[in-house]
Amino acid sequence: MPRIAITVDGIAYEEEVEPRLLLVHLLRDRLGKTGTPIGCDTSNCGACTVLLDGKSVKSCSVLAVQADGSAITTIEGLAANGTLHPMQRAFHEEHALQCGYCTPGMVMAAIDMLRDDPEPSEESIRHGLEGNLCRCTGYCNIVRAVRRGAQDMAVKTP
Repeated sequence: MPRIAITVDGIAYEEEVEPRLLLVHLLRDRLGKTGTPIGCDTSNCGACTVLLDGKSVKSCSVLAVQADGSAITTIEGLAANGTLHPMQRAFHEEHALQCGYCTPGMVMAAIDMLRDDPEPSEESIRHGLEGNLCRCTGYCNIVRAVRRGAQDMAVKTP
C-alpha cells in the first residue's frame, strides 16, 4: 500500500492508504475530522469541501494519494485558540444555516473564493458558490454571511 505524508490543520500525518481511498474518508475515518461531511459521494453537493494547498476541493473527488505532500485545512482547522474564523463567525451571526450540513463546505468554498475576489458582489458570491448546494435555505443569508465574512477578513490599514 502507498504511504503518504500530509499536513491536516497544521498537524503532520503519515498514513498507509489504499490507492482508491478517497480523501474525505481518510479525513473522517482515520483522522477524526468529522466536520467534513459526506454529502453525495459524487462531487455534486460540495458539503465535503476542504482547502488543499489553499484551494477548495471536494474531498469526495480527490484520492488520498493525490494529496501526498499537501497541506489540508478542514473546517475544524479554521478556528484558532477557541476563536472562530471570521467566515465561521459571519455564518453564525447572519444565520446562514439551518440544518448545517452544507455549512462546512460553504465556508471553505467562500474562503477560497475571497482569495481571488476580496470584495465580491452578490452575483460573484452566488457564482462562486455554485458547486455547493444547500437544501434548506434560500441562499440569501449565505450571501450576506459571505459578504460580512469578506469585510471581516479584509486587512484594515490605518
